Amino acid sequence: MSQNTQHDLIGIADVAAKIPAFLSKVPNLLSGLKQAYLRTPNSPAGLGLAFEKAAARHPEGVALRFEDQSYTYAELNAWANQIGHFYLSLGAKKGDVIAVMVENRPELVASVLGLAKIGVTSALVNTSQVGKVLAHSINLVKPIAVITGDECHHAVDEIRDDLNVAADRLHWFADQNTQLDPGQAPEGFINLAEACDAFAKFNVATTQTVQGKDGLFYIYTSGTTGLPKAVIFTNSRWTLAYGTYGHVLNLNKDDVMYCTLPLYHATGMVVCWCGVIAGAGTLAIRRKFSTSSFWKDVKKFDASAIGYVGELCRYLMDAPESELEKGHRVTKMIGNGMRPNIWDKFKARFGVQEVLELYASSEGNVGFSNVFNFDNTVGFSPTPYAIIEFDKERNEVVRDAKGWCKKVKKGETGLLIGKITHRSPFDGYTDPEKNKSVMMKDVFAKGDAFFNTGDLVRDIGFRHAQFVDRLGDTFRWKGENVSTTQVENMLTEYDKIVEAVVYGVEIPNTNGRAGMAAITLKPDTQLDDTDLKKMVACFKQCLPAYAVPVFLRVQQQVETTGTFKYQKNKLKEQAFDPSQTDERLLVLLPGQDAYCDVSAEVFANIHAYEYRF
Repeated sequence: MSQNTQHDLIGIADVAAKIPAFLSKVPNLLSGLKQAYLRTPNSPAGLGLAFEKAAARHPEGVALRFEDQSYTYAELNAWANQIGHFYLSLGAKKGDVIAVMVENRPELVASVLGLAKIGVTSALVNTSQVGKVLAHSINLVKPIAVITGDECHHAVDEIRDDLNVAADRLHWFADQNTQLDPGQAPEGFINLAEACDAFAKFNVATTQTVQGKDGLFYIYTSGTTGLPKAVIFTNSRWTLAYGTYGHVLNLNKDDVMYCTLPLYHATGMVVCWCGVIAGAGTLAIRRKFSTSSFWKDVKKFDASAIGYVGELCRYLMDAPESELEKGHRVTKMIGNGMRPNIWDKFKARFGVQEVLELYASSEGNVGFSNVFNFDNTVGFSPTPYAIIEFDKERNEVVRDAKGWCKKVKKGETGLLIGKITHRSPFDGYTDPEKNKSVMMKDVFAKGDAFFNTGDLVRDIGFRHAQFVDRLGDTFRWKGENVSTTQVENMLTEYDKIVEAVVYGVEIPNTNGRAGMAAITLKPDTQLDDTDLKKMVACFKQCLPAYAVPVFLRVQQQVETTGTFKYQKNKLKEQAFDPSQTDERLLVLLPGQDAYCDVSAEVFANIHAYEYRF
């Protein structure tokens, strides 16, 4: 989120002007901060405890809506208890892990809540994953069981021989309202709805024993080794999000949060849902985002708030205006990635008054939230952090003559790092080596330690920042983090490709970066029309749709540095512009099943926004 104008800089006078509107939130915010910060790693904490309190306050209030299904707090709590009691009967205990691969629907929410109540960590598997990547993701966290929805069970079935999970621990939900009809489980899977039905609905006794230090979720992020990393999200971190983001949103029992974001990501599962629980409101979910259905659902669920990522906002802005987008209750939205060039237009067109943009990462220890409702900012951070000078050409931080890092001045861009303290711990990855690689020591003083976010941000004053760019071997596309190394490994599965260099490139009028791969072919081979189609099918078989490269560049030889690192900077600069290279450039246009050449006309049409990537 970079918009280098003096207009965006924030001073005391700007904050003072926001105080009157902010004061109405203060009582609720103070209540949340009290819960967030007056805790220890050994305090009872987390999702299960907070939900039980909300259910006790508002048992007959609607907790969850999906399509034509509706569940009160009492009903959802009882369903989660049955799941909890069932797994306790199997011997599940605090600290165990269960992989959950279900699309956005009530069965996912009830499962995660039930496991949270017994102290079992839910590994929230990306429902787009298949093959080797899926097997890696599940085995990585050593689960005692796998819960899959029928919509994902084929992907699990294909790799079941590669899973380190007992054959009788593959649990299945039918792709329907399983509270009314549990369905018939496929061979080799146990019907979880049927198995849980005989168990008690009263609160499990374990909820009070779950402590802040205990794991709540594993959330997967792209890893530089080419395969997903599992990041532990503790109950303590959830309580922090609940006490801050959840209470800043200031929802109440009459509010409805409409969330189309995938619940295997923290923005949906943590940020949107904790705001709902804090106010004992309603979470309305949709399986997947749909531009054409968005405002219909807002009306249907009578939503007053929405969860978002930048791509979602762009799709809504691109859609033709309709009567459905007027006359709704939505005044608040929470998420990340709102582009500065549409921020004001989005608020004006859709009647949104408050954009609670935030910055946080699943593994990080620093967070920002737009509590004062400024435009074009990820907001304010109460956590200790620094923005330090970074040399993009050398890909390293700038240090002074004494070896200390240097903070940027107001209005400048630098690398965001979060100080590691007992109040801002770094929970880390499952991989100790990965933990070492993202920790910086002796930054400003001997013995200090910081988490390296890998993100460039702009200091705009009064502890506010703007997101600028992401460093390293991941880029963001379609609201997902894409690992370049993972894609590079998978592209060589195509028999004609011997080497691939993957990087992200910007397409005008889109969020994030689209995947582009510079590929090297086997000697004496060329890509014919059949290849252009077969490559797409091959890539889609081994990669999630968002990771399939949008652009290809056919190279004679990969250019590397003296230490054999790929020369990506030059490739990124030339991107997919045919005037910048004599090499063949290909593009997978929206809705097509084969790559085509990037001609001057196609290039011009991409820049003219003729295609909606």
